[in-house]
Amino acid sequence: MQDVSAIRVLDAAKALAFIGDLSMGQPTDHSPRTGWLAARLAAEAGLDDAQCDAVKEVSLLRWSGCTANAAGFSDWLGDDVGARAAMLAMRPNWSGREESPAQFGAAITPLAQIHCEVSGEVAHMLGLADTTQEALRRIFESWDGGGFPDQRAGRDVPAAVFIVAVAGDLEILSRVYGLEGAQALIAQKAGRQYPKEIAQLACARAATWLKELDALPAQPHDDPLSTQALQLVSRPEIVADVIDLKLPWMTGYSRRVAETAAACCARLGTGDEVRRTTYTAALLHGMGRMAVPNTIWNTAGELTRAAWEKVRLVPYWTARAGQQIEGLARESEIASFAYERLDGSGYFRNSAGAAIGREARILAVAAAWTALRSDRPWRAAFSAERAAALLDEAAQTGRFDAEVVKATVGAELDEPAGSIDRARSPKSGLLSPREAEVLKHISLGASNKEVARILDLSPSTVRTHVESVFRKLECSTRAAATLKASALGYLGA
Repeated sequence: MQDVSAIRVLDAAKALAFIGDLSMGQPTDHSPRTGWLAARLAAEAGLDDAQCDAVKEVSLLRWSGCTANAAGFSDWLGDDVGARAAMLAMRPNWSGREESPAQFGAAITPLAQIHCEVSGEVAHMLGLADTTQEALRRIFESWDGGGFPDQRAGRDVPAAVFIVAVAGDLEILSRVYGLEGAQALIAQKAGRQYPKEIAQLACARAATWLKELDALPAQPHDDPLSTQALQLVSRPEIVADVIDLKLPWMTGYSRRVAETAAACCARLGTGDEVRRTTYTAALLHGMGRMAVPNTIWNTAGELTRAAWEKVRLVPYWTARAGQQIEGLARESEIASFAYERLDGSGYFRNSAGAAIGREARILAVAAAWTALRSDRPWRAAFSAERAAALLDEAAQTGRFDAEVVKATVGAELDEPAGSIDRARSPKSGLLSPREAEVLKHISLGASNKEVARILDLSPSTVRTHVESVFRKLECSTRAAATLKASALGYLGA
């Protein structure tokens, strides 16, 4: 997509904060509230302006890596959303507490490594300062050196890490246990998780700060979390790429939906503004997916009624994002109509007919077309011809706009140049064709052995290619490699 307008880094960061809060089982204002508390704590602690800016940015982005390790948490604890919420709330019966320290460390360390590497890379892609990037790469380290993944300690860890950790605990624990309960738990962690003086300062000011925070308007005119760097511009695709990291088999899905929608707009002659808005809405339409545990998304059979109710709320959460991110309000509202149908059979609103605007009609068809053409845990991808027939049938029964279906299918079948699978090309020659092919498969969740079988290579050869990809992309995890490779255009085919 060549002519899409950029978005503010602040809006991208707020979208990523929203996504992260859902992924961690938190209220969707948790990260902004943490940022406000952390900014007050940083100022009271005497941090300089650059460090205070880092604190604000880290507060918004500290969960930006949590989609990348959702699959790992799901494998370990079952419910990647609920288990992480229990962990953050220090629930006495959360699953990880049943394990020995050695077992816990073996399970959490690789997940922390994935999270930190992706978060740091997100900050780098957004053009934020090295101070912010480094803090995000160390976000789970502790004052006494008992954190993860590198067990750094004390002044070897950026101050923003400890400020944000205390503020985050204060926000969560006061909500769960009340002010006195939060103060007691923070005192227990003082000297271990974070410096005693920072914990004591936060506890001393907590009552006043929380009262003041609760009295603030939902969207203050002058955003208290804004920094000079956050006022710059960024591409919206980074939000889509972070969304898709939650489920390996979704890699590149949001970009493909967006490109499909844009190609349909071009074929319909909608004009640049409609095309831009629809494209960005398509990139964002999966934000609400973060609220649903991976175990539900990976279910091969029919969903239970309770599970289906969680899925039905996905577009509701996407709509909520728009109500909290002023700069993406219009796009998020359109995005929340992705699963509405013209005959009223969609969700979550059960909207019908004229209540569904043109951009939303285009997005709905683009999402359906792309999903039908993609492998899913419960079925293989449909051929283009079969997918086209299914969409035509749905249009004839009144579920989709027939003109939009014709334009979407036509853009793919009749005009190959409009297809994302052929339109995107790598921005650099960094990876060899074979390396790019191996990366494409591992980004979708395939193991080295599976890639070896698919490409008729030896496992050792695949391992050599993976190591070369990591070295060239300067990363150490598959999730970070996927994020960087997507931005470079290697995962479009």
